[in-house]
Amino acid sequence: MSNRTRLLPVFLLAVWNAPPALADDAGAASAAAPTNSRQLGRLIEPLIAGHRGEVAVAIKHLATGEYFEYQGDKPMPTASLIKFPVMIEAYRQADTGRVDLDDEIVLEEGDKVPGSGVLTPHFSPGVKLSLRDAIRLMIAYSDNTATNLVLDRIGLKAVGDTMTKLGCPQTRIHAKVFRRDTSIDPDRSREFGLGSTTARETLRLYQQLHAQALVNRAASQAMLKHLRACQDDTKLAADLKSGVRIAHKGGAVTRVRCDAGLLTGGSGAYVICVFTAANEDRRWQDDNAGNRLCAKIAAATVRHFERNTAQQAASDLEVGANGRIVEDLQRTLNTRLRPGPELSVDGAFGPNTKAAVEKFQRQEKLPENGVVNSATWQALGALITADEPVPPPQEINGRKLPLTAPLALDSPPDVTCRAYAIADARTGELLWSKDVDRRLAFASTTKIMTAHVVLELARKDPSVMDEIVTFSERADRTVGSTSGVRAGEKLAVKELLYGLLLPSGNDAAVALAEHFGDRLAQKNSSTDEDADEDADADEDADEDAADPLDLFVAEMNRLAKSLGMTKTNYSNPHGLSESDHLSSAGDLVKLAQAARKNPAFARYVATRVRGATVNGAGGYTRNLVWKNTNRLLSQSGFTGVKTGTTSAAGACLVSTGEREGVSLIVVVLGSSSSAARYVDSRNLYRWAWNQQAAKKPN
Repeated sequence: MSNRTRLLPVFLLAVWNAPPALADDAGAASAAAPTNSRQLGRLIEPLIAGHRGEVAVAIKHLATGEYFEYQGDKPMPTASLIKFPVMIEAYRQADTGRVDLDDEIVLEEGDKVPGSGVLTPHFSPGVKLSLRDAIRLMIAYSDNTATNLVLDRIGLKAVGDTMTKLGCPQTRIHAKVFRRDTSIDPDRSREFGLGSTTARETLRLYQQLHAQALVNRAASQAMLKHLRACQDDTKLAADLKSGVRIAHKGGAVTRVRCDAGLLTGGSGAYVICVFTAANEDRRWQDDNAGNRLCAKIAAATVRHFERNTAQQAASDLEVGANGRIVEDLQRTLNTRLRPGPELSVDGAFGPNTKAAVEKFQRQEKLPENGVVNSATWQALGALITADEPVPPPQEINGRKLPLTAPLALDSPPDVTCRAYAIADARTGELLWSKDVDRRLAFASTTKIMTAHVVLELARKDPSVMDEIVTFSERADRTVGSTSGVRAGEKLAVKELLYGLLLPSGNDAAVALAEHFGDRLAQKNSSTDEDADEDADADEDADEDAADPLDLFVAEMNRLAKSLGMTKTNYSNPHGLSESDHLSSAGDLVKLAQAARKNPAFARYVATRVRGATVNGAGGYTRNLVWKNTNRLLSQSGFTGVKTGTTSAAGACLVSTGEREGVSLIVVVLGSSSSAARYVDSRNLYRWAWNQQAAKKPN
């Protein structure tokens, strides 16, 4: 279908400063569109009208709110542009600990698919890369094989579910790339191909990325870095002027060409989303009509937003101005006026900023015209260019900064973690530490105690290990890292412990707690010498009705108390964040030393990979493979114990290592990243072993 038809008339410019409302739990976002900018419409509408094919466009300046939209709510095919939402889901799962961006992926021959990218044509089966590197290839080179490797880790359905929660229900990936047989929505696959979205929903995602609202600050910066590395310069980036930075992802199949991204120039940040489909020009040359429409719309938008930006900083400012110089003006007015006008530092010179300028001019006995001219600039003095005022140069240059004491050659290495403990693994004696008693979130290192509870039962009754656990719906629905066992499937306790400790299965922790909780309550009530034999029947009934998971957690806390873990409280068996689920580095040393006395525990935590078979309803069987999240195990000398990662806890690791007869337990809590916990731990081991070696007689 051609767009050589008369477009709808555009309307007056409206400043739309509020971001799109976040979706509620049902995932529905407001469908109301903001009013189109007349100036943008005059530039963009003729370009759309000249294109032979379907078009959808959404553009927004994030500081001023100036907006243009054409068929913004029309679902459109995405081709590889859908890889941007896939990346969002991967980083959100990493934030909750469901996946680890440093996890190793091995490329198999069967993983390779054709099309864009570098893995299929240039790399041999067996090559290893991290999940983070696969995401980089997926975005920077639009690598189809890498995309499927990422989807294998995060799941197709999870992408759509998250997009719905973010208010983008039309943003869906339907199947793996070149794997139509994996489609989770065959009807949409036939209609849209790999993925679908709308221009408005894609704009919404980029706006939330800019606001760091999709995940956290670090993840937002990492995603922007991937998008800025995008190698596609045939669409939005084709005609960009120098000085404008773009972070984007596009897509192309025969009838579809699209691109969307976040651009940053002198006027601030803005989003441009252009989708074309059913194109008459289906050539694969760079100058095909779909590519050129993307390029022309981007160039026209940049010219519009960046007009007179350079001159604006050195000239008078008035209503309608925007950019960083306006932000500086707003900060300065907030400081210079008393009482402060509490202007939003948004870079947009609107009525409130004008009123503040007039108030300042009145205060300084200047003409009250609301225009910042040379006299007003002079009266304002040095502009405040950051949230914290910058002192004058003479004050900065006259300071004599103090020095700390010289570096102590015998002090432990610098580390990123919030707390650590180094102990003798044979005696449990604490050797060196930092904030050893500080109560902190400790993530999946919780599962050391979960396993210890079960193995203590098995120590007294070995038949426990052969008992069969049936996964409940609750266990299957547990968020975060998973063993991959599904509701209704069965396996022995001795196998499920691998699913708990190697991939750090939160679902496995719940399944074990449900299986053993009631039994633990009965054991404790029958052995408690202080039990009140005359407890009334209502209390007995309440205990009978208690959740087995809660009863299991009660046993975890009882065991912790018996081990002298005075800084520890367990609220769940898996380590997902709760305000009172806390421990300390010192307590985790005590637990690790106690748990390692059981040879079965030591065997589990030293295992790097384990295969298992589960039995399903009706008699089917399914094979699983579990890989240990502890990367220290790949290096000789290390034998355990457990990783943990959540946003609240940071990256944690309880580990054991031996060198030249010196066996240590090292606990690090709150390292700055997954990789940093291993660097922290290795540095602490290296230093501690050197210290121990120095004590030995020559």
